[in-house]
Amino acid sequence: MPFQIHKNISKASTLPSDFYRDFTHFEASKEKIFASTWQYVADANVVEEQGAVYPFTFLTGVLDEPLLLTHDRANQVHCLSNVCTHRGKIIVEKAGKNRLLSCGYHGRCFHLDGQFKSMPQFEKTENFPSEADNLTKIHLRKWLGLYFISLEPKLDFEELIRPIQDRVGWMPLNTLEFNEEGTKDYSVNAHWALYCDNYLEGFHVPFVHPALNQALDFGSYDYEIFPYCNLQVGIAGEGEPHFDIPKGSPDYGRKVYAYYFWLFPNLMLNFYPWGLSLNYVQPISHNQTIVSFRTYKFKNASFQRTANNLENTEIEDEAVVENVQLGIQSRYYKSGRFSPTMEKGVHHFHGLIDDFFSK
Repeated sequence: MPFQIHKNISKASTLPSDFYRDFTHFEASKEKIFASTWQYVADANVVEEQGAVYPFTFLTGVLDEPLLLTHDRANQVHCLSNVCTHRGKIIVEKAGKNRLLSCGYHGRCFHLDGQFKSMPQFEKTENFPSEADNLTKIHLRKWLGLYFISLEPKLDFEELIRPIQDRVGWMPLNTLEFNEEGTKDYSVNAHWALYCDNYLEGFHVPFVHPALNQALDFGSYDYEIFPYCNLQVGIAGEGEPHFDIPKGSPDYGRKVYAYYFWLFPNLMLNFYPWGLSLNYVQPISHNQTIVSFRTYKFKNASFQRTANNLENTEIEDEAVVENVQLGIQSRYYKSGRFSPTMEKGVHHFHGLIDDFFSK
């Protein structure tokens, strides 16, 4: 085991500081973690109509894989390699609507499902075309009106999201609509996993987030662990808004302020009575991260939380995470211990990193 994270939290130590500092660990995580997990890439409306194409670079600065979403005439959406199988040119450079995928270098054409169609001046080429001449299809899933992909999935997408579906499936999830308010990218001068570490525990809330601490009943804060995700349940303080939870839910009768779900390795889904705040943690380098906040509101939601509340919390989080980034550079810090009651999510995260590095 590379990091030897003990399964028993009361005996375990955190990831060593080298994991966050050492560039070689960051390089290893590209294939061991990010190529083999599910990543959010786009909202479903980017290829809503037949013929729509949407090129993007998957995990810029990490994997830098040119990919393409397409919506074909059979009403199927695909994720494909956006690299021509002839000489490697990028095929589609701008989003739009196309009848076919045509390479602008030598005229090789593909159907919108990635199947090879035609190529001039190849009549004398033997054993052509073959499967190798088709565009590679990438694993793709649609959920909550969002697209997720994985290059080489080591975990099942349905297993990943099942705890969320089971817990909050009673919400009007199919009515979520993107809202520009509260949608913003933040640049954080820290390792991506430090940002996740901070998210995965409410231990710091009384010390770092005074406004949020007033909104929550900190004494009732709860944690639940699942195979590849975990949940923090925030209970509303006196007079604070909360969900109207139906009978049959395990939370019936509780004044839940928010459900904070984290999906390994770098996605947060925060459900509030007004809708969803999606936080996508994108590694840029071993000490630079972009955190994308995207807001989705339930149709006809009666309560609207202001974006400034979320932004203030984010600014507070950035400050403490960047401070930790400075602190772990110290020759005197190696690793720490876990609070068995308050840091279950962090221990879970570190254990999964350990597992994926061992595969």
